[in-house]
Amino acid sequence: MHSSAGSSLLGVPLVSPASCRTPAARGAAVTPVCVATPTRPPSTRPAKLSKVETIKDQSDYLRHPLMEEIASEAATNINEAAAQLMKFHGSYQQDNRDKRTSGKGKFYQFMMRTRQPAGLVSNQLYLVMDTLADKYGNGTLRLTTRQTYQLHGVLKEDLKTVFSSVIKNMGSTLGACGDVNRNVLAPPAPYKNRPEYALCDQYAKDIADLLAPQSGAYYDIWLDGEKFFTHDMESPEVTAARMANPFGTNFEGSPEPIYGNVFLPRKFKVAVTVPGDNSVDLFTNDLGLIVITDPATGELQGFNLVVGGGMGRAHRNNDTFARVADPLGYVPKEDIFHAVKAIVATQRDYGRRDDRRQSRLKYLVQEWGVDRFRTVCEQYYGKKMEPFQAMPAWVYKDFLGWTEQGDGNLAYGVFVQSGRLKGDMKVALRRIIERYELPVRLTPEQNLILCDIDPQWRNDIIHTLQSAGVRDVPDVDPLDRLSMACPALPLCGLAIAEAERGLPDLTKRLRALMSSLGFADTEAPKVRVTGCPNGCTRPYMGEIGFVGDGPNS
Repeated sequence: MHSSAGSSLLGVPLVSPASCRTPAARGAAVTPVCVATPTRPPSTRPAKLSKVETIKDQSDYLRHPLMEEIASEAATNINEAAAQLMKFHGSYQQDNRDKRTSGKGKFYQFMMRTRQPAGLVSNQLYLVMDTLADKYGNGTLRLTTRQTYQLHGVLKEDLKTVFSSVIKNMGSTLGACGDVNRNVLAPPAPYKNRPEYALCDQYAKDIADLLAPQSGAYYDIWLDGEKFFTHDMESPEVTAARMANPFGTNFEGSPEPIYGNVFLPRKFKVAVTVPGDNSVDLFTNDLGLIVITDPATGELQGFNLVVGGGMGRAHRNNDTFARVADPLGYVPKEDIFHAVKAIVATQRDYGRRDDRRQSRLKYLVQEWGVDRFRTVCEQYYGKKMEPFQAMPAWVYKDFLGWTEQGDGNLAYGVFVQSGRLKGDMKVALRRIIERYELPVRLTPEQNLILCDIDPQWRNDIIHTLQSAGVRDVPDVDPLDRLSMACPALPLCGLAIAEAERGLPDLTKRLRALMSSLGFADTEAPKVRVTGCPNGCTRPYMGEIGFVGDGPNS
C-alpha cells in the first residue's frame, strides 16, 4: 500500500507498488513490470521533476504559501508558488494588459472559475454570481466551454469575500483548475422525461464528488476552517467507493486518498453523455463515459469508456499534439466508480512529471497504445474490462431555442456570443431569472438555457430579451451560432493573439466571403478560435479552427 505521505518524488514517474505485484496477488493474467514513463532518460538517470511538482509536494496539501500570501497586504499579487496552488482552489492570477500603466508594471487581478457538474446552476447561485460580477468583478460573467462560470477582474483584497459567497450559496470553485479532475461535462438537455439524460446529470455530479480534493485546505483558506455543507451532499456510494482500496488505487491514511500529496501530473477532464449525443465533444476528454441503458426498461446497465483525448499543444513543438480519445471498454454500473479510480490512478502513477507539456493522459495512451493502457488499468480495477459496446452515429446538439421539458414546462436556450454575459443582456436575464425563480443550465458551447418555464411566461420572456437587443435563435447567423472563442487578450497570460474580441469581425468577414461564393445564409461551418495553441475552445475539432500564433497572426 502507499504511505500516507504519498509517492516518492525521487524519480519520475511515481510508480505505484500495486502495479508491480505478481499475477497471483493481483488476480490478473498479465502484470506490467513497472512499465513507467518516460522511457528517456533511462531509469539510471531519473528525470528532473518540474517546478510545479515540488510546489505541490511542499504545500501541505495545497495550503502553503497560499494561505500566507492571501493574508498579506504587502502586494496586490501573490508569489509564483501561491499562484500555482491557487489554481486548485479555482482561480488564476492574471495581468490585465490593457490596464498596465507606464512605470507601474503589471495590473494584477484574479479570475475565479466555478465547478458546475453538468452545467446545472440553481436560481440562488445564478443571482449571487450576477451580483458578484457587478460588485467585485468587471461587470461581466463568462460562460465557459466546460459548463462553468468565470468571474474576471477580482482584486486580491476581495478574494475571500467572493469565494465564501459562492460556497455559502450552493456553489464551489474547488478543483475548477489545477492538476486534478476538472468540471465534469454532461449534455445540457433540459428533459424531465428522458431518464438517460437524468443519469448523465447524476453521474457527472457523482464523479465530480468522487474526484474532488479532500484535505480540507479549501475550507481552511476561504472559510477559516468551517466546512460548509450544501443540501446537495455526495451520495454514500461515492464516499464508500472513494475509500475502497482492494487493488492499490489509494494512499492509505492520506488526507488525499486518491491524489496523494502531489495530486495528478496534469489536469484531467471527464465528460458523460448518452449514445449519439456529442454536445459535450466527448472524444476531446481524458475520460469519456457513455450511459448504456436497457432498451426495453430504460434502466441503467453500465458505461462505455473512452480515454486519451485532449486539445492542448505547443507551436513548433511536434512532440505535442491534439488527440481524440480511444474506446477502452465497457464496465457494469456497479463498478463504474472503481473503474474511474483505476484510470485516474494509472495516470497518477505513470503520467510524466518532468515535462508538463507531456503530462496529459493522452501522451501516456499514445506512447503505450490503448491495449497496454487497458492492461495496466485492470490491475487497479481488479478485473478485465468487457468489450466496448456498439454505438449509433454521433450527432451535435446545442439545445438552443424552445424545448418541451416533458413535464408541462418549457426550456429556452439563449445564444451568448463567446459566452460573455454583459450589458443589457445580463440585466435582462437577471430580471427574468429573478422574476420567475428559474434555474439555468450552462452549455459546452458557452450558451445558457433557462429551465422550468411555465408556458404562460413565454411571451414576456421573449419580449424582455428582445427589448434588451438579445436575438431570438432563428435570427442568429448560423456562423455565430456554431462559433466559439476563448477570452484571450487582455487577461489570459497564455494568449498571444485576439480571440473573443476578434470573433465578431471574423465571422462577419467569413459570411461576406461565403456569400460571394454562392453559399446560402443558412450554411455555416463550425468555427472555433483560440488566442494560443492550448485549445480551450477545442479548435482542432472545429471544421475551421483559428489558433493564435502571434499578434494578428
